[in-house]
Amino acid sequence: MYKIYKTAELAKRVGVHSNTVRLYEKLKLIPEADRLPNGYRVFTDYHLEQFKLARIAFKVEVLQNGLRKKIIDVVKLSAEGELEEAINCTNEYINQIKQEQRNAEEAIELSKKLLSDIASEENNILFTRKQTADYIKVTMDTLRNWEMNGLLNVKRKKNGYRVYTDSDINRLKIIRTLRCANYSLSAILRTLTAVSESKEIDIREVINKPKKDEEIITACDKLLTSLSDAEKSANRILLQLEYMKNHFNSNATL
Repeated sequence: MYKIYKTAELAKRVGVHSNTVRLYEKLKLIPEADRLPNGYRVFTDYHLEQFKLARIAFKVEVLQNGLRKKIIDVVKLSAEGELEEAINCTNEYINQIKQEQRNAEEAIELSKKLLSDIASEENNILFTRKQTADYIKVTMDTLRNWEMNGLLNVKRKKNGYRVYTDSDINRLKIIRTLRCANYSLSAILRTLTAVSESKEIDIREVINKPKKDEEIITACDKLLTSLSDAEKSANRILLQLEYMKNHFNSNATL
């Protein structure tokens, strides 16, 4: 017979407000509680361990490519008592995280090569914005967005039309490469600014380390760290799921 807890007792043990317990139940992140004849909810040790699992899962900041949805799916599967399926889903999540890490590292290496090419460019190309967008396979709106965010300063002809040179094209390739790997615009700008100041900088360190004066910092502003943290959290989730699997029957969610 498992111990039972009232809403306030469970909230105190987990370290949240009672309203959070009710919200998690409503969102199906923990199993639906039984009710006493007087209407009060009663929770079990399974609810307690499930709440611990959810708290670990939601510390993860990485959002891209469906990763956030996948970790929510893990929590909901566990809440339903489908622990084996939750374990499989977590392993898929970890594999996807590792692929994101490889993509991020490869983008850095490719960017290093493109940066070395910029110095040797002769700036013979004079593309229009439309030609440039077609050439690097992005939309014109994407180009405008990058320029508005300071990633590229484009020269203009006397008639006011923008012209893109060899160096601009290579710089845009770097931006596209890093964006495809889910680095934020802030992280890319920080890196390109540092490179313009010194060719000796370590791109991997700069792109992953926001400046102290950056007011709002997202997971993609420190992508490599965030992915590493997500992998560590996922491994903790696996341990928690294994613990729950060993201590509860699949139907012991009440």
